[in-house]
Amino acid sequence: MSASQALIQYKGRDISEKLFQSDKTFIGSKSERVQSLQSMSSKIFIEFVALIIRNRIYNLLKEQMIRMETKQKYMTVSAAIRELEKIEMVRRNGRHYKLDHAVTRTQKLILNSFGLDETDIKKSAEEYGKLLNSSQSYINKEAPEDGEEEDNRGN
Repeated sequence: MSASQALIQYKGRDISEKLFQSDKTFIGSKSERVQSLQSMSSKIFIEFVALIIRNRIYNLLKEQMIRMETKQKYMTVSAAIRELEKIEMVRRNGRHYKLDHAVTRTQKLILNSFGLDETDIKKSAEEYGKLLNSSQSYINKEAPEDGEEEDNRGN
């Protein structure tokens, strides 16, 4: 292992330890706000999984930053999540769901860190749109139309 790889490994472990120490402020473990021991156990487990995911995102963004020549402000975990939250779908013409905007250059760089690209996002959006359309048509079939319900008052 080279010195730079060892440093990356060390920093990753250091970050993990700092994440677990800062768990009280990051995830909200300062006060558990649960009713039972089972609820507390479930909450701690979810926090643990969230910290693992956050650490993985951090490592992927850090690797991308190393490959890039300049340091970018949007390559932190919180900034990357905020940027990716801007990718959203809207309902067009009252029927079909589509991406609201094109994927920006910044979003493409962040997605590239995760091994994704614009075509992956478009494909996923298309699949989600089909699912939403089919679920909406199912809901419309199940809901009674106006005038179909009988008024049983006074009968």
